[in-house]
Amino acid sequence: MLGFNHFHKAKKLVQTWLKSKNIYGLVLKQYNSAIEKLDMTSTKAFFSKDSKIYESGESKGNYEHYMKDYLIPELKKFKSFKFNDYKVEVMLVGNYAFTTEIYNYSIVIAKDNTELRSKGVSTTVLKKIKGGWKIMISHSSSGI
Repeated sequence: MLGFNHFHKAKKLVQTWLKSKNIYGLVLKQYNSAIEKLDMTSTKAFFSKDSKIYESGESKGNYEHYMKDYLIPELKKFKSFKFNDYKVEVMLVGNYAFTTEIYNYSIVIAKDNTELRSKGVSTTVLKKIKGGWKIMISHSSSGI
């Protein structure tokens, strides 16, 4: 019976891990979907209150500051934003998830319909807080 108990515990750990993975994967997916929709109205819920955002080598403050002063004004200039060839790697350690997202993206500028294409990479630390995953730290950089 000892073998069965170990197998059952291992199976339960894997099931818990997969459930957690789906939850923080959903946070990243919903955030990226909001960017593609150019609508950030519901995204504050994905971030911890003490979040830290870094973009292309600069600190942008917490998410609320980043969204208000950088992201929303930038997205207003776009007609569209699309992620392509999106890949994510995840390492789960206790109540923390460490992710690396690698992707291509295309932007169409609203003013003149110019299309820009680039590669991007993001590293994100999520923390399980009160049963939900929140983004604590996010760093992104791109070729543009």
